[in-house]
Amino acid sequence: MNGIERWNRLEVRSGEWRLCLAANRWGARRDIARFFGLVSRAGDGVFWYSLMGALLLLGGARGAQAALHMASVGLIALALYRRLKRHTRRPRPFRAHRGIVAHTPPLDEYSFPSGHTLHAVSFSLVAIAYFPLLAVALLPFTALVAASRVVLGLHFPSDVLAAGVIGSLLAGLSLWLVPGVTLALI
Repeated sequence: MNGIERWNRLEVRSGEWRLCLAANRWGARRDIARFFGLVSRAGDGVFWYSLMGALLLLGGARGAQAALHMASVGLIALALYRRLKRHTRRPRPFRAHRGIVAHTPPLDEYSFPSGHTLHAVSFSLVAIAYFPLLAVALLPFTALVAASRVVLGLHFPSDVLAAGVIGSLLAGLSLWLVPGVTLALI
């Protein structure tokens, strides 16, 4: 049994492909596809690099520390998700199931984990640890980035969930290593 067949069996058994198909069909509406396409494009890095730049320019010494912390976490996240994608080789939903359409072109070949989600979660948690009021904007944006990946047919829900867990662990570990910075959302 090859890798694609193994992944397909897992998706069929879990029913995950049905959820993916339903989200993807909803995203076939032009206004929905356009909205989530824009969110996904911003999640490619534009939003995050702009946020790091704003923190660097406007946040004083704490903003510079936050921007550097985010950039460091971003580099580690990039290396980690690329390695995981090469190792798991999970096909993207639109390649694995005929009814699922890619509403925007993918940045790479494989699905697991979602790099957009991994970065969005880790960047958000680090930024919020330094500037808690950013949670009001960053948490909804991060949720939209994660949802966009499924709606656009580029990721299965489990790709997004796993990336959220990985991003949380990466951000948490990085915050634990930096004295004086803690994540307090509650």
